[in-house]
Amino acid sequence: MAMATAISSLTSSLSSLSFSSQIPHKPIQSFSLPPSKPLSLKSATPKFSALVVVSASAAVAEPDVGTADLKKLVKSRLPGGFAAQTIIGTGRRKCAIARVVLQEGSGKVIINYRDAKEYLQGNPLWLQYVKTPLVTLGYESSYDVFVKAHGGGLAGQAQAISLGVARALLKVSASHRSPLKQEGLLTRDSRVVERKKAGLRKARKRPQFSKR
Repeated sequence: MAMATAISSLTSSLSSLSFSSQIPHKPIQSFSLPPSKPLSLKSATPKFSALVVVSASAAVAEPDVGTADLKKLVKSRLPGGFAAQTIIGTGRRKCAIARVVLQEGSGKVIINYRDAKEYLQGNPLWLQYVKTPLVTLGYESSYDVFVKAHGGGLAGQAQAISLGVARALLKVSASHRSPLKQEGLLTRDSRVVERKKAGLRKARKRPQFSKR
């Protein structure tokens, strides 16, 4: 009973306390935000968008102009087309066929009316295939090479061009045969992809064997 009376007196004393007199009340100061400006789509767009569009269209148009100029150059240098020229050679590799014409010049290589570096995607190995016969004889800056290539991929076309250039150099002089033959540049590489066989997944790959 003494415990109960002590708890009841404590609760009554706590309820009699008021904290409102100890905490001062300060008026809340009101503030106003400046009116926001409405967003406009014109102000959100960058000012240099027109320049970007113009530069992009110019970059797309540049290769077309270069191709047209090279086409005019080839037609002016080869009157009557490829078949009417004297120093000509045909090379083949896999499914690729290349017709090559040599003319005295400064060492330009034009493939299908495009620069060789652009056509072969700047691949140093493929460019080396094209120029190896000329470098072997020291003619890398003495002849211009004009090529019509089709079929196969770029690697096959590059090797076909190499054989075509080597064969065309034989028409320049018969003495070129020995150094070109020593480098293996006059040998037609007859390797092609082996055909698929019936019952196999590829030419020689078999399905996985399962005993059970």
